[in-house]
Amino acid sequence: MPVTKEKAQLMSASEIDRTLVRLAHEILEKTKDLDKLAFVGIRRRGVPLANRLAAKIKDLEGREIPVGVLDINLYRDDLSTVAEKPVHNATEIPFSVTGKDVVLMDDVLYTGRTIRAALDALFDQGRPSRVQLLVLIDRGHRELPIAARYVGRMVQTSDREIIEVKFREIDDMEKVLLVERTDPE
Repeated sequence: MPVTKEKAQLMSASEIDRTLVRLAHEILEKTKDLDKLAFVGIRRRGVPLANRLAAKIKDLEGREIPVGVLDINLYRDDLSTVAEKPVHNATEIPFSVTGKDVVLMDDVLYTGRTIRAALDALFDQGRPSRVQLLVLIDRGHRELPIAARYVGRMVQTSDREIIEVKFREIDDMEKVLLVERTDPE
């Protein structure tokens, strides 16, 4: 099992919140029809992002943005290396994605493979009119031609470095860390 050591804290709770306020404003500026807007968070840490951004837009515009949860475990191209029997948590999208302007959300964009799987899973739910990607951190190292329209922060990393996003809803803490894999001695 790889061992990691913390190198730096990239974002505090207040920095995360300020970034989400900025992202909410960007979404509002770039969305022509708010009635068609919907958020879908990739299970695990994309879900708090989607819920928080929906709440920020409600505060700003007084409008409810529908939020769905997407489970991509069965769509991953590395399914055999993830686990012998992958855990499948149900996708929960309580609205039709057909014709919607969907903002797909995840915490970290790395190789692009998670997003490829998410697009497959999303299109199994229907045919959105548009899909845009929002990520809190884009760390580069893409293996697929995938880019986010909305990015909280770009962080250049080495292959040994990992971005760890901690949200209070999941981790009981709020921060973004840069950690590095270390070889066990």
